[in-house]
Amino acid sequence: MAATATKSKPKSKVTLQPLGDKVVVEREESQEKTAGGIYIPDAAKDKPSRGTIIAIGTGKVLDDGSRGAMQVKIGDRVLFTSYAPESIEIGDEEYLLMSESDILAVIE
Repeated sequence: MAATATKSKPKSKVTLQPLGDKVVVEREESQEKTAGGIYIPDAAKDKPSRGTIIAIGTGKVLDDGSRGAMQVKIGDRVLFTSYAPESIEIGDEEYLLMSESDILAVIE
């Protein structure tokens, strides 16, 4: 009896390329315990408003038609406003899409 092998489809890797002054951020994990050592249940955790930039757009179109340079770059750790990002799920990963103006600071 001949054994048949089934080929599995390779996973397609989806890439997000934001447009204009948009950036894609991967949110940092929330802390599981406080500084005092108390464990926080999942239901009580706040989603952190910080993350790492994984993709950036080409920049905002200025009044004269040129593109303004982005102030952030891929790999920057940033703080952002909690109400601004659009949540996007690809597979089991969650990413945030937001405008560069929604970023409050770069963490050095």
